[in-house]
Amino acid sequence: MASPAIPFSDPADPHPEQQYLDLMRSIWEGGSERIDRTGIGTRSVCGSMLRYDLAGGAMPLLTTKRVYWKTATRELLWFLTGSTNIRPLVLQGVKIWNEWPHADYVRETGDQIGLEDFVARIADDEAFALRWGDLGPVYGKQWVDWPTYRYRADGLYEKGEGINQVSAVIESLRASPGSRRHIIEGWNVAELDRMALPPCHKTYQFHVAGEGADARLNCLLYQRSCDVALGLPFNLWSAALLTRMIAQQVGMQPGELVWMGGDVHLYLNHAHLIEEQLTREPHGRPVLEITRKPETIFDYRIEDFVVHDYAPLPPISAPVAV
Repeated sequence: MASPAIPFSDPADPHPEQQYLDLMRSIWEGGSERIDRTGIGTRSVCGSMLRYDLAGGAMPLLTTKRVYWKTATRELLWFLTGSTNIRPLVLQGVKIWNEWPHADYVRETGDQIGLEDFVARIADDEAFALRWGDLGPVYGKQWVDWPTYRYRADGLYEKGEGINQVSAVIESLRASPGSRRHIIEGWNVAELDRMALPPCHKTYQFHVAGEGADARLNCLLYQRSCDVALGLPFNLWSAALLTRMIAQQVGMQPGELVWMGGDVHLYLNHAHLIEEQLTREPHGRPVLEITRKPETIFDYRIEDFVVHDYAPLPPISAPVAV
């Protein structure tokens, strides 16, 4: 099936967003059609890469449709708390994770409550949220409280202190910037079955180029499964933001974000989104300002982030696949 051609872009100075549009187009025109876990169906390719220079406040924020960067930022800040319950997000108006607990509730109880009513009850009833709003040990839990177990003399094991991978990476970047072990990993095989959704953006590796005042922090993100139309715009923003935050904490300049995808796909029921977006041309180059440096990476607030020069084209809505 042919899709609309992407508008002309100057090859001598391509807009950073062009590579995202090129990826979308290549999947839609040449991806393999597959029946996936959701039953919706996708067009998929194996293995993709995008690269973004983060110098000068640049961020991979799409302009061919509005990306709600504050929503993505609130999700990232929630990850850093280690919370696995949707209630803190719901109370901020963030809807990203609502479908999964709702589907579990309906399946387990037989109560055919609508999504909006379910979310309202999560917000209003803390006890209900405690029982039905939890996602299991997803992203934030693994990032800041990876479980450990220690051997006891009687042949049993007891739970030890959790590992805060984010703190450990920051400490290792300060102490040994040339290390190749600056990694935050979300794929805890022993706990995948307890997660509402196993981590898609699973492995973050940080790399330092240069020394002293010239040190630049790069990040390589490996994403095992990527919904290019809905998920990737948020994933790119969040990874770049995390890189900027860590760079600020360790006194380095942000360098490059390298994104690598495994199963990179578009859902068949997103055709209207894809075909509309591929008629649009990127414009402008938004920049991010972080207005203060908190004491730790866990002390940032949504008010600390300001985006300048962002005038995107209108949003394009599409259903999330659960």
